Amino acid sequence: MAQHDPTPLTPVQQQTIDVLGASGAGRPTFDSGLAEELRRELEDGLAPLVTNLADDEQLTVSKHVLGRVHGCQVRLMAEEAAGDGFAVSIPTARGTVAHKAIELGIHWSREPLPLELVDEAMARLANADHWLTRFLQECSDAERAELRGSAGDRVAKFFECFPRLQPKWRPVTESSQYVDLLDGRVLLRGKVDLTLGTPKGNQAGKVVIDLKTGAPNAAHRDDLRFYALLDTLRLGVPPRLVASFYLDAGRAEVEAVTEGLLHATVARTVDGAVQLTELRAGTREPVHRPSYACRWCDHLALCEVGRAWLAEETDLDMADGNTDAG
Repeated sequence: MAQHDPTPLTPVQQQTIDVLGASGAGRPTFDSGLAEELRRELEDGLAPLVTNLADDEQLTVSKHVLGRVHGCQVRLMAEEAAGDGFAVSIPTARGTVAHKAIELGIHWSREPLPLELVDEAMARLANADHWLTRFLQECSDAERAELRGSAGDRVAKFFECFPRLQPKWRPVTESSQYVDLLDGRVLLRGKVDLTLGTPKGNQAGKVVIDLKTGAPNAAHRDDLRFYALLDTLRLGVPPRLVASFYLDAGRAEVEAVTEGLLHATVARTVDGAVQLTELRAGTREPVHRPSYACRWCDHLALCEVGRAWLAEETDLDMADGNTDAG
């Protein structure tokens, strides 16, 4: 990612280039048979779960599904039993609007002004066949203003942290990934916020980037490893790096992609998919895994384990003097 844009870089933009860029020595070469080896591991591990699927059923596995099954399984099954659908709100909408605005801004022919990009993104989504369309068409003026402001904050921070992306870096936004396994009985899918670079032969060159707000979380790294696995299966060559870029902090947490990382991700994916089908078939008892996420669980009122865990954590915080008062 050598810089040729005449616009002076801020320190954080230069840091972004330094962290995500690579010299020739930073581009490892992988065996041409790695992708097929990973595919065999996946299919061997997933084959037994087909017995828990209906004849015409396809199991779809995404980072969200894996995160939920490796999280609190009691919450997962309670939500599935209740038929809890996806509720559109400003917190769920702002990420999509911001990502669309960033996509437009990367390819904008003039200076990318954050709120101008957000307005264009909202207009396009409101007139598209998209899960957000109805919300954007029917939301109140106050909701629209709040969404515009919060999405604009994310977009502004992106362009503060990233230099103007050069065409030679091959920037791609909102890139979908699909991998069919076991003759279509299992589908792995993902959507990557941003990728830069491309492989050359068997030499890794791509960087997979997830844009985040808030604090780092171990689950973010698991998500990126899943994306790296899908990209390896698609292209036959792994990405060079995966990176969570925390816009609020202006920094990236990166991890080099190795064969060991990919094999571990295969194991996590198989384990999660098998557990999910067993939970749905009723042959596995769901496990409580309480955490701070219990605060936002719609089923907390019926969950003694979650309430007890939160009460204990609150007591510990008060004993340590960690309160929000004052």
